[in-house]
Amino acid sequence: MVLASDTTTGAADHATAIEAWSAKLLQELPPAVGVLADVQRRGRAALEALPLPRRHQEDWRFTDLGGLTALSPRWDAAPVAPPADWPPAAPGVTRLWLDGRSDPLAGVELPPGLRPLAPLELSQALGHTLAAVGAEHHWPVAFNHASAGDCLALRVSGREIVQLELVSAACNDQAVLPLRVLVVVEEKAQLELTQVLLGSAASLTSLILELHLGRKAAVNHGLLALGEAPASLLAHVAVEQEPQSRYQFTSASRGWALSRLEPRISQVSGAAHTHLAGLQLAEQHQVADTHAWVRFEGPDGNLEQLHKAIADDHGRSIFNGAVRVPRAAQRTNAAQLSRNLLLSNLARIDTKPELEIVADDVRCAHGATVSRLQLDELFYLQSRGIDAELAASLLKRGFCAEVLKGLPAAAAVWEPLARVLQPGSALSAPERRP
Repeated sequence: MVLASDTTTGAADHATAIEAWSAKLLQELPPAVGVLADVQRRGRAALEALPLPRRHQEDWRFTDLGGLTALSPRWDAAPVAPPADWPPAAPGVTRLWLDGRSDPLAGVELPPGLRPLAPLELSQALGHTLAAVGAEHHWPVAFNHASAGDCLALRVSGREIVQLELVSAACNDQAVLPLRVLVVVEEKAQLELTQVLLGSAASLTSLILELHLGRKAAVNHGLLALGEAPASLLAHVAVEQEPQSRYQFTSASRGWALSRLEPRISQVSGAAHTHLAGLQLAEQHQVADTHAWVRFEGPDGNLEQLHKAIADDHGRSIFNGAVRVPRAAQRTNAAQLSRNLLLSNLARIDTKPELEIVADDVRCAHGATVSRLQLDELFYLQSRGIDAELAASLLKRGFCAEVLKGLPAAAAVWEPLARVLQPGSALSAPERRP
C-alpha cells in the first residue's frame, strides 16, 4: 500500500533533487568566453529563472527526464576527433566536423555560394528565428545559450545547389556537446543540408539550428540522430520561411536514452511550402519525443507532415504536432498524419496531432493511427516461405523507408536504413548482410 503522505513526500524529494541538479549545473559552468560570451551570460541568467521542465507542464507531461538528470556534466572533456573509418563524404559535398570547441571551418575550402557570416551579420541574425517561432524561452534553448561558446554561421547564395554536411559525436562519459548553427539562405538560393548527430556513453548533445529561407529559396534538410543509451539529445530546429520558399525536413532518430526534437517553423507571410517527415524508434527503456510546431502568418501556405514511430520493449514514443492557422492565413492547405507501430505490450505511444484554426477558408486535415504489424501481411510473407522474424523485419523496413527516402542524397553514405533498423553501436558501420 502507498499512502498519500508517502506519495507527496516522494514527489517533494524528487523536486528537491531536480532543483539541486539544476543548481549544480549552473555552478559548474565554465566562465563565459568567446564570440557568444554575452549570449552565455543571458542564458545562465535565464536558467536561474527557469526551472527544469516538469510533468505538470503540458508540453512535457509524457517526457521522463530521468536520463538527463542522471548526467553529471563534465565541461572539461577533450573534444572528439572524427574516426578514420567513417564513410567519406559523397562527391560534391562539403563536410564540416563540429566538436563544440575548435573552428569547423579551419583548413576547409568552402564551395562557391557558401561563406561565413561577418560578425555584424551574426549579431543581427542570431536569435531572430528562435524569437520568430516562440522558442527563445524554452529550457533546452536556455541550456544551449548558457553552454555554447561558438556558432557556425553561414550564408548561402547564388543559383547552384550547395551541398553541406554537418557531423558531430558526443562519446565521452558525462560530456556535454553544445552545438549552435545559423544558416541564412538568400533569395532563390538552394541548399541540401545533412546533419549527423552521434552519441554514446552518458553524454548530452544540445543543438540549436536557426535557418532563414529567403523568397523562392529551397532547402532539403535531413537529420540523422543515432545514439546509444545512456546518451541524451536535446535539439531545436527553428525555421523562418519567406513567400514562395520550400523547406523539406526529414529526421530519423534511434538509440538515445532520451531524445527531444523540436522542429518549429514560421511561414512569415504565408505562400510557402513546408514538408516535414519524421521517424523515431524507442526500445528498451528509451524515450523518443518529437514536438513539432508550424504557424502560418499569411495566406496560401502549404504543409505536408508525416510522422512515424516504432515502440518496442519498454520504449516510449511521444509526438505532438501543433499547427496554427490564424485569421490572416486564409487558403491554407495543411495535412498532418501520425502513424505508429506498437510492438510490445510494455511499450507506449502518445500521439497528438493538433490543429488550431481561426481562418475560415482553409483545407486542413489530421489523423493518427497506432497498430501492430498486420497479421495478414505477416501471413502472406510466411506463406511464401519467409520465416516470421524476417517477415517482421521486411515490414518494418518498408515502414521506415517511406520517411528515409526523403533524406538528401548525401546521407546515403551513412546507410540510414541499416543504421536505423539494426541495434548496436551508433559510432560503427552497420553490419553488412549477404
